[in-house]
Amino acid sequence: MDIKETLRSRYLWINLAAMAVVVLLLCVAVYYGIGVYTHHGEEISIPDVRHKSYDEAATILENLGMEVEVSDTGYVKTLPPDFVLEQSLRPGTKVKSGRVVYLVINSSSTPTLTIPDVIDNSSYREARAKLEAMGFKVGMPNRIPGEKDWVYGIRVRGMNVTAGQKVSIEDVLVLQVGDGMIDSDDSIMSATPIYGDIYGDSTLMDHELHQDVSGEHDDFEVVTGP
Repeated sequence: MDIKETLRSRYLWINLAAMAVVVLLLCVAVYYGIGVYTHHGEEISIPDVRHKSYDEAATILENLGMEVEVSDTGYVKTLPPDFVLEQSLRPGTKVKSGRVVYLVINSSSTPTLTIPDVIDNSSYREARAKLEAMGFKVGMPNRIPGEKDWVYGIRVRGMNVTAGQKVSIEDVLVLQVGDGMIDSDDSIMSATPIYGDIYGDSTLMDHELHQDVSGEHDDFEVVTGP
């Protein structure tokens, strides 16, 4: 073997060794890179941030490496506005850092509901069932003259409301329901007869019997015989 072949052979082995080292370094870098990226072996226990203010809850979660987003609002009368009502990850759940925790916070204003079309369109039982299913508070009905158990109106805080109007979920709805009694305005009134004796009234004055149709007095006298 001459010198040139020896040099070529040595150069080849050096290149192969260098390539092997590079591949090995790449494998090591990828292994540790994936471990860092996926937080291999890392576990964070999610704390309970319910019934805490949003600022306090966000600070606690962000200090643990979590991301915080508000997903929805609700309403609880006994809690102040912007307090956390629910969280997407249950307390005690083991997760890696970087997870997003969605929070439901308490609304600063009372939610409202829209009055459905039940006025003069349904019975008391149907209207009450529909309203309560929608989340309304329904009080004792107000009985008024009309068809029995038919809904004629709705009152809130002493005022009439109509279909499509928005009211607070805290308001109590009072349904005006017919009691089955006929209103006096709908009753049939009989006319007073002109002559009372037609209905058995015999207390007419003698001069009324002797008065002609034109209203003039009749001079005819009844003469009794011997």
